[in-house]
Amino acid sequence: MATRPRKSPAKPAADARRRIVIACQGGGSHTAFTAGVLQALLRRIDPAHHRIVGLSGTSGGALCAALAWYGLLLGEADDAARRLEDFWGDMAATQMPDLLTNQLLVWLQRNHGLIGLPEVSPYLLPNSGQDYLGQIIGRHLDFQRLPALLQADSPRLMIGAVNVLNGAFTVFDSRQQASAMGISLGALLASAAIPELFRAVPVGDGLYWDGLFSQNPPIRGFLSGFACCADKPDEIWVIRINPERIAEEPRSSSDIIDRRNELAGNLSLQQELYFIEQANDWLRRGWLPAERFKPIELRTIALPLDLDYPSKLDRSPGFIAALLEEGRQQGNLFIDRIATP
Repeated sequence: MATRPRKSPAKPAADARRRIVIACQGGGSHTAFTAGVLQALLRRIDPAHHRIVGLSGTSGGALCAALAWYGLLLGEADDAARRLEDFWGDMAATQMPDLLTNQLLVWLQRNHGLIGLPEVSPYLLPNSGQDYLGQIIGRHLDFQRLPALLQADSPRLMIGAVNVLNGAFTVFDSRQQASAMGISLGALLASAAIPELFRAVPVGDGLYWDGLFSQNPPIRGFLSGFACCADKPDEIWVIRINPERIAEEPRSSSDIIDRRNELAGNLSLQQELYFIEQANDWLRRGWLPAERFKPIELRTIALPLDLDYPSKLDRSPGFIAALLEEGRQQGNLFIDRIATP
């Protein structure tokens, strides 16, 4: 009796969805805008056409990216959007002592050049602000659950910081969750440790400051370590806080300080994006092997409001709510644009 030849196992269909990385620039309270953008993206991305394979962030952008990432690990985009809303609700200064302190801090920053106030090291003050931030983060992200939630195909999270002692740019990475360089409360606090306000944060053998001094936010790490070119992202969506261009020459002291800080915050991001644009150009010219590289589309969702640097410290409820709403509007406009043929 003749035997039938065995059929080869069917190969799994290739995933035709666009692989998306979302990179969140830092910027203090301004990153409430980032939270609003992420809310819109999480709720409106069509999972049949787009798949979020990674998120990254620095400082306030790191906090937003981490909350969105955690919601995705739980398998609930709506849950991630709610966590972002609740987090910024907790961050807002709603109690009278906190509200008065917030108003005073912003006022002092805006009038720094007019008032001769002594500069006080955060090491001479109680660490209550940083401890309070850690408590808020812990309410919305359960770090103890991460080992059980992380799978081989889970979205990747990268958080930027800088080593204070040796100056090394540092990325805390969910792919290194078994080590000190994984995602932890310390990693998020390190990325948000503004030197003028917070003490450096010890993580493992290192001591870290705000990631605004390193990669703001990390991007290039998403392009390395792949055996297959198809596994690299197809698109990188950058949520930008600091404006690239301004309309007029800054002449007042406050305007000059604002623009200097914007340029400093954009420096590392511009370098990250230039690396990708250069690779795309060389690929078009045939100077890079197509079997190892692929073009990556860069898209930007920018904060359109003209805000000064001191407002990055402003946690007043009305300001936070306005930024969240602006983010949702810009996120929805972005989804509408990419959905239009």
